Amino acid sequence: MSSGFAHLGSLHTVEALRTHLRKLGIDIPVDDELLTGSESPLRQPIQAGRFSISNRFTIQPMEGWDGTPDGRPSALTLRRWEHFGRSGAALIWGGEAVAVRHEGRANPNQLLLNEHTRADLARLRETLLRTAPTGVVLGLQLTHSGRFSRPNSRQPEPRILYRHPILDRRLGLPADYPLLTDGDVRGIIEDFHRAARMAWEIGFDFVDIKHCHGYLGHEFLSAYTRSGDYGGSFENRTRFLREVAEGIRAVAPQLELAVRLSAFDTIPYAKSGTPESLEEPTPYRFAFGVNPLNPVEPDVTEPIQFLTSLRELGIRLVNITAGTPYTNPHIQRPALFPPSDGYLPPEDPLVGVARQMEVTRALKSRFPEMIFVGTAYSYLQEFLPYVSQAAVRGGWVDSVGLGRITLSYPELARDVLEGRPLDRKRFCRTFSDCTTGPRNALPSGCYPLDEHYKKSEAGKQLRAIKDAARKS
Repeated sequence: MSSGFAHLGSLHTVEALRTHLRKLGIDIPVDDELLTGSESPLRQPIQAGRFSISNRFTIQPMEGWDGTPDGRPSALTLRRWEHFGRSGAALIWGGEAVAVRHEGRANPNQLLLNEHTRADLARLRETLLRTAPTGVVLGLQLTHSGRFSRPNSRQPEPRILYRHPILDRRLGLPADYPLLTDGDVRGIIEDFHRAARMAWEIGFDFVDIKHCHGYLGHEFLSAYTRSGDYGGSFENRTRFLREVAEGIRAVAPQLELAVRLSAFDTIPYAKSGTPESLEEPTPYRFAFGVNPLNPVEPDVTEPIQFLTSLRELGIRLVNITAGTPYTNPHIQRPALFPPSDGYLPPEDPLVGVARQMEVTRALKSRFPEMIFVGTAYSYLQEFLPYVSQAAVRGGWVDSVGLGRITLSYPELARDVLEGRPLDRKRFCRTFSDCTTGPRNALPSGCYPLDEHYKKSEAGKQLRAIKDAARKS
């Protein structure tokens, strides 16, 4: 499938990129040259609570769909975390999403933290630290997948907080499909407390209370139509956050807390690449961080309230993202080529990059004392270092998050920080095979550029799946 938008690989200079950005009418900062040594903004340390983070690169949570059925890391998981360590990034944001209970796993191969797996998670941490720079700050992202739970097979087993007119229809949920009760929610909160305590005992520096990408923490924020203690008012919709954070502080008082937040969203998109039609008129009450009268437009009014709540809770480390990979992937991870279950991008992916960068910039300006990690940089490819330097230098963001590009070019941050020549052949071109694989029950990895995955049996299966799709 071809989107018709310009390939970034065809733009060979910074000035060519600037010209293209002007044609699109968007603002993305980009420097002419990369500074090295002590002059580089990307090498400046930053203080986050008790941590001194030695550079401005962060490795985003990159799940591999390659754990064991009982939630332990496999050889592929260990390999990926070893790559995270040798990336050179000073902040590792969670490594990947780790479920706090079996029923909340997003897939049957997601990692799980409990008494049976803690020794394996400790080994995973040690594997990363063996190759990481001295003083690396390493967290663990704790999650419950909520509506997108598939703990036992590819068959959905949703745990939902409220009726969603579009997503319930997509999942084929009947009108009487059970909601999580307030008692259920309190049990999940206790699971977060137990998992966080284990993470601290294992040696992780912080845990991320995940509030992004449509999973349970994020769904609480849009639970406008839910009754009871965890829905309706802003205070109730953020009660989950407060009770998780306060409980963790009680059982692991020295463990730092962080939050990855989808700061805006949009209505789910159809396979046509257009927003789903609404049977109900606006206001739209099923997404967080959107204009309810025009739900394809971000509105950061409540995200600002949410960040105020984080500040009041003493949480200073925030990772900004957007949307969900299941319903609006062009918002969440701009790409030129869609995964097998996706749609062609309805806009130049650079527009999506600019949107996330601008929202992060606006929030950073409102909360200068908080540490912000930015997202959506992988699509920038060869221009990523030049935009990263400009964004950090200009105060748009404190740390640049590296996601998909870490799968194709794990050492990118180290090469930039040490002034080494960049390997153009290893930049992620957003072919989305790292998503198409898991959508077809295969591990995630860079099948086009990582020889390990390209030559694997899973690589052969993926090529066959894509060939069949092209012929159909």
